[in-house]
Amino acid sequence: MNQQETLYISIGQSIPDTLQSQMFGKPCFKIGGKAFICFFQDEMVFKLLGDAHQEAIALSGSKLFDPSGKNRPMKEWVQVSYEHHDKWETLALAALAYVHNLKHTMQ
Repeated sequence: MNQQETLYISIGQSIPDTLQSQMFGKPCFKIGGKAFICFFQDEMVFKLLGDAHQEAIALSGSKLFDPSGKNRPMKEWVQVSYEHHDKWETLALAALAYVHNLKHTMQ
């Protein structure tokens, strides 16, 4: 396991009530059955909206997550390079908050 994946797992495991799982065959963490972060190409991917999404996509090297590689990116998901690993935990918490709010608005 490389330093990127080690950090991803450490961040995911540090958040209470999360479950390590898979999404599109990629490792992810879920809360309440909903994925909010995943790991792809040695980068961390976050489900975001609003200001957090804009901040993440503005980071150099960031892009919309396209797990199929067929130019069909997932608009809410931002893939952030290890260059910005100092922001990964903050972005993970923003993704958690977004998914948590989604869950409560659907009930």
